[in-house]
Amino acid sequence: MTNFSTTVHVDGMTCHHCVDSVTEELEALEGVDGVAVDLNAGGISEVTINSNRRLKHEAISEAIAEAGYLVVDNNA
Repeated sequence: MTNFSTTVHVDGMTCHHCVDSVTEELEALEGVDGVAVDLNAGGISEVTINSNRRLKHEAISEAIAEAGYLVVDNNA
């Protein structure tokens, strides 16, 4: 059951392969129920993570970095 929604802004995503990579890394985090990406190719994309627990900013940033991208803003 999804109780939390966290939105972060990610720099450097350019295509659907980027979206797939970020989604895969985030879905591997414990408690994540789903990921939605509003791709802004070459700009700042908005990534919303739905989870059944509060996620730590560090865990989100590390997962996105593992996919090769950078969190530039976080309103969690």
